Amino acid sequence: MSTYQPEDSRKVTTHRLREMKERGEKIAMLTAYDYTMATLVDSAGMDVILVGDSASNIMAGNTTTLPITLDQMIYHGKSVMKAVKRALVVVDLPFGSYQGNPMQALDSAIKVMKITHADAIKVEGGSEISESIQRILSAGIPVMGHLGLTPQSINKFGSYNVRAREEAEAKKLIADAHLLEELGCFAIVLEKIPATLAERVASELSIPIIGIGAGGNVDGQVLVLHDMLGLNEGFRPRFLRLYAEMGQAVRASVGQYITDVKTRDFPNSEEQY
Repeated sequence: MSTYQPEDSRKVTTHRLREMKERGEKIAMLTAYDYTMATLVDSAGMDVILVGDSASNIMAGNTTTLPITLDQMIYHGKSVMKAVKRALVVVDLPFGSYQGNPMQALDSAIKVMKITHADAIKVEGGSEISESIQRILSAGIPVMGHLGLTPQSINKFGSYNVRAREEAEAKKLIADAHLLEELGCFAIVLEKIPATLAERVASELSIPIIGIGAGGNVDGQVLVLHDMLGLNEGFRPRFLRLYAEMGQAVRASVGQYITDVKTRDFPNSEEQY
């Protein structure tokens, strides 16, 4: 197993991400929701850590991202920030904390930044939330956009299928991507869209485009940490590469512990005072 050693150990910033795009260096991004995992992810050399609202699924067991609250996202963001030394940390604004009300969006973003000390926030959507994005940016808060499959809109989509296959939706996604750049977003996540469309967006925009299920010809990639480590068993979409089978390893370790306790093998004479 190889360990990546970044050549530059300085704190990653939004400006440095843009420099990475300009020189063709791919951007690595993963989720993290707690201090322990964030410590490991950051020390491995990660460029960007996303405190995603996927915590709703991964940490709380909900079937969608919708139930997680702003205060819960702040809790996870604060925990992650205590661990991180190098990576740029982005915190998702959860469903209901920014859509349709620019002042609420600003209040939500300020609360996240003041309490967690995160580097940026992420929101889902294009022209529909442009006023909220403008309001947040007016306060000097960096914003990452998110287009394509936007999980907070799952009830509108009705499924987690690939988005923007049809011409009309693809045209809107391209227009929205340009709009987000014009508004001042520092990067955009494109989720589960055709690879050719994602490549076109990455080539037309000067800000970094991070893909998840959007092919390899974008500026970087993001995955959910628990998915790529095999901890979220049973979730195996095409875009996911499995880097470990930690779910199996944890179950085996716990099973061995139970056996050792019940057979009185643990603790032995060397494991007591």
